[in-house]
Amino acid sequence: MNDPNPNAAERGSQATWLGWIAGIALLAGLATGGLALASAVGIWLGLWNFPTGFGMLQIVGSVGQPVTVAAVAAAVAIGVLGKRLAADGSLKLAAHALIGAIAAGLGYYVPASYVPGEGENIPPIHDISTDTVNPPEFVAVLPLRADAPNPTVYGGSDDVTPQTLAEMQTDAYPDLTTRTLSDPPDVVFERALAAVDRLGWELVAQVPEEGRIEATDTTFWYRFKDDVVIRIQPAPNGTMVDARSLSRVGRGDAGTNARRLRAFFDVL
Repeated sequence: MNDPNPNAAERGSQATWLGWIAGIALLAGLATGGLALASAVGIWLGLWNFPTGFGMLQIVGSVGQPVTVAAVAAAVAIGVLGKRLAADGSLKLAAHALIGAIAAGLGYYVPASYVPGEGENIPPIHDISTDTVNPPEFVAVLPLRADAPNPTVYGGSDDVTPQTLAEMQTDAYPDLTTRTLSDPPDVVFERALAAVDRLGWELVAQVPEEGRIEATDTTFWYRFKDDVVIRIQPAPNGTMVDARSLSRVGRGDAGTNARRLRAFFDVL
């Protein structure tokens, strides 16, 4: 008996190819997103160190965008061709490819968020202070940083002198300077404590008689702990406020410490 639909086998073969394309897009997208997630989770669980995790994230940064674009293209192609071929389940296959695109896109967003925007000047430094001549000093957090690779001495990292550090910071973040407020020191101190709480930092110490507040902020993705010290001093026309934010690990901070201090002063 002759096949009433001689093109059925051909359409079936084409539908199979659509399934392969959808599967590849889905797996590639999930692998890209999974690698981004694993880069951080492995550090959280102590499975590998920061350089290894960040190296994994760099791979995601290089492949994430093309995988996302390819998966979106695959989803569109599957939807169009599936409709032309009247292939069963083509919408489901297109959805699989789209899921891959979303996973890859989310994975790519993580390393992309560390890349400076156009025109941004982010130097490879991790210690930011509003007073680069006499930076606020850490006291209470020192025991918490016992195993931290980065020292608390301003300009104490390899091949970075205090003068070099100050010059790089001033060039990149000229807005981060000592702030003078008209309120008395005790009022400003309480406002600073409130700002620390509102920003979600972990309060380590508050010493009103010294005008010193120390806190720790944990970054979202890699759960890095960076430390902040706030110094509040009386001034002839009110109160001077200085703040310093220092990463425990990493040569550069992708601008995180500067953004942290700006957020503090915005809230204050």
